Amino acid sequence: MNNDVWQILIGSLTLSVIHALIPNHWIPLVAIGKTEKWTVPETLSATGIAGFAHILSTVIIGIIVGFAGFKLSSSIEKFSSIIAPFILVAIGIIYIVVDFIQSRRHHHHEHMNISNSKGKSRKAIVLSLSLAMFLSPCLELEAYYFQAGTLGWTGILTVSVVYLIVTVSAMIILVWLGLKGMNRIKSGFLEHHNKRIAGIVLILLGFLAWFVKF
Repeated sequence: MNNDVWQILIGSLTLSVIHALIPNHWIPLVAIGKTEKWTVPETLSATGIAGFAHILSTVIIGIIVGFAGFKLSSSIEKFSSIIAPFILVAIGIIYIVVDFIQSRRHHHHEHMNISNSKGKSRKAIVLSLSLAMFLSPCLELEAYYFQAGTLGWTGILTVSVVYLIVTVSAMIILVWLGLKGMNRIKSGFLEHHNKRIAGIVLILLGFLAWFVKF
């Protein structure tokens, strides 16, 4: 594995962990599992299905973004070393600005709506959650596909596999911890400022790609 792939791997791991930690990715599943009196395995399986649906749509869009990055890197000599990192930094700045604007407006975004779940069958609830998650891909993750695309399909597949395995696994672990009573942990800042955190990470990854060679 060459140095550029290691860099992509570390970046995608970092973004995946931050992404999975966002409370609205897993706390609603804890709440639903408890409300519907699901067993722990039932709740965790629902988490895995909903998480997979969420990452699937994210990866589908990401592959398209990554392919665009690959084509640009093939035609523009300086794309991988200058332009792609600049795009990461620019998108990171945009996310931070958007977060500040949303904070002033007290904007709150949820991937999953847990209201009115009581009384529905488990299959209907899981299907609804999976559809909601599939239709809510995380754009914060898509930006990194530009950088990954400069390595061709190796970079694109690396990011996709990491996003899938790490995000879904982390969601399952967090839901399990939540069912064990750890969902009282204060995580409001991460929930309401996930774009700011993702933006900071993207900026750091952009500078890393510019100046640091492993």
